[in-house]
Amino acid sequence: MSDAAVAEKPESKKRSNIRPLMGNEAIARGVWEAGAKVCAAYPGTPSTEILENIARYPEQDIEVEWASNEKTALDIAMGASFAGVRAFAAMKHVGVNVASDTLMSQSYIGVNGALVMAVADDPGIHSSQNEQDTRMFAKFAGVPILEPVDAQQALDYTRLAFDISEQFDTLVIVRTTTRLSHTRSAVVTGERKEKKPKDFNDEISKNVMIPSHARLRHSHVIAREKAIGDYFDENNMAEWAKGSGKIGIITAGPASTYVHEVIPEASILTLPSSFPLTKGTIKKFMDEVDKVLVVEELEPVIEDQLKIMGYDVAGKEFFSREGEFSPETVRQGLEKSGFLKPRTGKKPIAASPIPRPPVLCAGCPHISSYMALNGINARVAGDIGCYTLAAIEPLKAIDTTVAMGSSIGNAVGMARAGTETRPIVATIGDSTFIHSGIPPLIDAVYSKANITILLLDNHITAMTGGQDHAATGISIRGKHVERINFAELIASLGVKWIREIDSYDMGKLYQTVREATLYKGVSVVISNRPCVLDPTRIRGESLKIKTENCTACQSCMNLGCPALVWDDEMYDGQHKVRIDPVACIGCSMCIQVCPTDSIRPMADFAAKGN
Repeated sequence: MSDAAVAEKPESKKRSNIRPLMGNEAIARGVWEAGAKVCAAYPGTPSTEILENIARYPEQDIEVEWASNEKTALDIAMGASFAGVRAFAAMKHVGVNVASDTLMSQSYIGVNGALVMAVADDPGIHSSQNEQDTRMFAKFAGVPILEPVDAQQALDYTRLAFDISEQFDTLVIVRTTTRLSHTRSAVVTGERKEKKPKDFNDEISKNVMIPSHARLRHSHVIAREKAIGDYFDENNMAEWAKGSGKIGIITAGPASTYVHEVIPEASILTLPSSFPLTKGTIKKFMDEVDKVLVVEELEPVIEDQLKIMGYDVAGKEFFSREGEFSPETVRQGLEKSGFLKPRTGKKPIAASPIPRPPVLCAGCPHISSYMALNGINARVAGDIGCYTLAAIEPLKAIDTTVAMGSSIGNAVGMARAGTETRPIVATIGDSTFIHSGIPPLIDAVYSKANITILLLDNHITAMTGGQDHAATGISIRGKHVERINFAELIASLGVKWIREIDSYDMGKLYQTVREATLYKGVSVVISNRPCVLDPTRIRGESLKIKTENCTACQSCMNLGCPALVWDDEMYDGQHKVRIDPVACIGCSMCIQVCPTDSIRPMADFAAKGN
């Protein structure tokens, strides 16, 4: 083992400070400690807090920015690496799809300054459209992936990733999951290690991926895989807990904690990475145990590689490829496999959570937009954002949702098919439009598609917690910057019919949306109303229902506003609607749809002594 390798091993670092950190906070700390200079990300749960926490470190230490999308974030970080400084990008798992074009070439090019990418997977699909496994992407791209078990390792592995990046001329992925990203535990932190910037590397055959250069670099990628696997072995990166019996379990990431909890008596090998594997350590482990089970969350990435290597292992025949693991699911898999005896006596009572369907916030400006689309019986191509909740009851106004920025392209395809008799409308949020909605709008204009785009501009990236973007005019550090004007941008792309409307003015909104769908060609309606929660919570005077006037017609309930609820008490033999004064923000949308004038401001009741 080299002296340099010993110096970079996480356990050998002297730490001085202990603090409780979430996994995302720990990754951010690791980025800062590693001396990174440039960081970029696009917000996406469960990764969002990584960049938000990096932005809390001194500006003179580190440049931080929200990028327009994940590919741009990786491009920015890669540019900084070209320029010789340590750089970092963060995203959620589906963001890797967007960044993959850069990632696949970057694997061949390698780095100058260290380059690390944190990816937060979402087993269980808590807040995503799928639960793809980033470990498969890492193997596909031929780049190493580190899989921390807890927040301490999240910090240590992130810091180590920068050293591995420079030593082996590669981008390194640090993979976290929802459970690790948002679980808090004690972490020993260190100090920042400043790195002197490197000179720009003028080696054209390394930096410019034309075919003749790429052919030469591919052999480097293949050789690098073995070299990094050997590095993991030489530095004892795998954690081997030797048990009393002859059964062995190979695992990685957060699943390791469940294995240790459920079957501590087993010999457990926790790998630092599913690609490349620590083949030497694995061979020693396999020689000491009789039977081996692989416990890994989602796809059989480790299991398949072990089988290719000729080892007789089992795994996914006992553990699901779907959903998030827990101690209970791990126990069930171990019992099925025979590695663990079934429990006798009473089984623990499984708590069943009370179903609580997600809803848009009280006063959400998206509500009226989808009410209007229902009013004209539109065929609606939806997109990724809070407004996806309009697909379910009671609004039920969205027909398709695919991926970030897909709505406009989907609408163009529907129009070109020529089979749809209803007005075709694509709905897309402001941040999503910047992310990936502009290219398909260009295509819509170019192809003269007969569609309407409803741009739901609520002035923030609301779904992930209220992050700014290029159209808010505010940076991640709160500085005022140049702000995109959507109407001017859209006009510059060739759209002739553009209207801006306050979505709280429901009558005008209905009229404008109808006029837009009657226009032959591309029309754009910009619904311009801030989110009720971010950046500051908007609250007006609460409203109240005049019960004697209410006929329980349900017109207001069709808004899907959580402040509107059915009253438990009976009035004239029927349940009527009441307004929760705590939840109500006084947006007045319910007033506008009530046919009996039953809803009024609280002040009206106070004035009349009611």
